[in-house]
Amino acid sequence: MSGTQQGPLPVVAIVGRPNVGKSTLVNRFLGRRAAVVQDVPGVTRDRIAYEALWNGKSFTVVDTGGWEPRATGMAASIARQAEYAMKTADVIVLVVDASMGATETDLAAARVLRRSDRPVILVANKVDDERGESNAAELWSLGLGEPYSVSALHGRGSGDLLDLVLDAMPEAPREQEGEGGPRRVALVGRPNVGKSSLINRLSKEERSVVDSVAGTTVDPVDSLVSLGGEQWRFVDTAGLRRKVNTASGTEYYASLRTEAAIEAAEVAVVLLAADEVISEQDQRVITQVIEAGRALVIAFNKWDALDEDRHAQLEHEIDRDLARVQWASRVNISAVTGRGVNKLADHLKAALAGWETRVPTAALNAYVRALVQETPPPARGGRAPKIKYVTQADIRPPRFVVFSTGFLEAGYRRFLERKLREEYGFAGTPIDVSVKVREGRGSEKKQG
Repeated sequence: MSGTQQGPLPVVAIVGRPNVGKSTLVNRFLGRRAAVVQDVPGVTRDRIAYEALWNGKSFTVVDTGGWEPRATGMAASIARQAEYAMKTADVIVLVVDASMGATETDLAAARVLRRSDRPVILVANKVDDERGESNAAELWSLGLGEPYSVSALHGRGSGDLLDLVLDAMPEAPREQEGEGGPRRVALVGRPNVGKSSLINRLSKEERSVVDSVAGTTVDPVDSLVSLGGEQWRFVDTAGLRRKVNTASGTEYYASLRTEAAIEAAEVAVVLLAADEVISEQDQRVITQVIEAGRALVIAFNKWDALDEDRHAQLEHEIDRDLARVQWASRVNISAVTGRGVNKLADHLKAALAGWETRVPTAALNAYVRALVQETPPPARGGRAPKIKYVTQADIRPPRFVVFSTGFLEAGYRRFLERKLREEYGFAGTPIDVSVKVREGRGSEKKQG
């Protein structure tokens, strides 16, 4: 594949329910030969990104996984993926099984995608011959324009579909268009921890409604904020009470928009109430930021309200409940009085610097070789695996791939991550260490 294209690639998101042929279509997009340059897990567990080439143009194809058409949680799964695609893709391809017609799941997806400002291409898959064209015509009912008939399995119409996708791409990828603008910050946390008060303090105006009743904010509110000599785009989001697939009504849609705001941000400030116990909801919000692969700053609000007993108790909670995110940048603030708020800028800059850190390959391998000599991987089945090579596959967040002759235990992977942090910092960012096992010549399998 040509490597001459510079900068970020346009993103094509393939969405749809299970068993409609999305993966088969992705393979058609990539080609049957060695078209896949990299196979890198996406920012969440159910999205995989591949690089593809068609008619001399490189682009990224994102396979979003299937929407589970279950009575409970169906809408959450559908809209979460569709909202993500609307936020991050340049072109959205909705795949529908023409032989089954438009299902309730397809209709729910179409309702979300009709609001998108991205081009949406409706693909009627499994149209193997002219008899299937009449089934495809019924998909006009989705309100997404003309359904494009293909057979991903047999290749029918796939080349013309790729031409259509290229025609729909913008001149520059969305991410590139926004390059050089204010850094994007998602302000997240459970209800009533002071997110709106902090936005108002930062923006020096009443941008967000503040009320003692939890859950006042529903839609994300964008604010341009001058902080630390730079402009930042803060998004105040609704408080997350529970998981998206168990929320309902207004809260359900607020949860979706909060999740989309995290996906669209570069760094997230998770606001915790220092005068309250660190809760399961707080932990869930932090997990959401980590799984999205975003830089992380943890801010303890209402710090000025602590007495000595609560201060000691909070330190114990931090040691116990936030041990897994010791790398996260932490700052103590008071949104009401303004105490410590100006320190946020330094923490945001440090977290983003870690998020964008790339280690030179030669230095990385020299360090890991010395590390492995001192502390080799534990043997498994009587054989000790050997680490052959390490590379940093990506930044934002940093992702490392370890090529090994055998399985590496989860504990050893955590050891590698800890040592990489000790040597290179990576403050304020999650990092991912995956393993590719090469058992013999020409044989390779991935260990997540």
